[in-house]
Amino acid sequence: MYTHPKLAAFTARLEALFHEVDADLEELWGGSFPLHPNRPFRGETWNPEMDGLFEIAPDFTVGAGSERGRGYIVSLRVATLDKVSAEQYAYLMDLAAALMRKKLSLFFPERRLEVVRDGPRFKIIGDFSLGEA
Repeated sequence: MYTHPKLAAFTARLEALFHEVDADLEELWGGSFPLHPNRPFRGETWNPEMDGLFEIAPDFTVGAGSERGRGYIVSLRVATLDKVSAEQYAYLMDLAAALMRKKLSLFFPERRLEVVRDGPRFKIIGDFSLGEA
């Protein structure tokens, strides 16, 4: 399957942003819950989404039925068998969104992107254009 080089470059920077936010969450809250028994410890895989307590990833949506339109929904999973309360989860999502807001312009200085709430979730919205062909 062909992927446009500019889209591949954008996706790589977006993944790097999410990996850095994952590392920050692990550093701050990685010991707050016991790790799921089948989950590798932090740093044991090549992809931070696959190890450690947190899995944070972008999921593109065209925004049908959304207040904010197209963008990347921020998905967060806590890999534990313990009960994560709604308040704890909301705190972790708020923290992840704040970390993304702080770092977004560092990863994408040439774009106008922002992290906003879209219903119950956070989403990255803004300029996703690929520029001139």
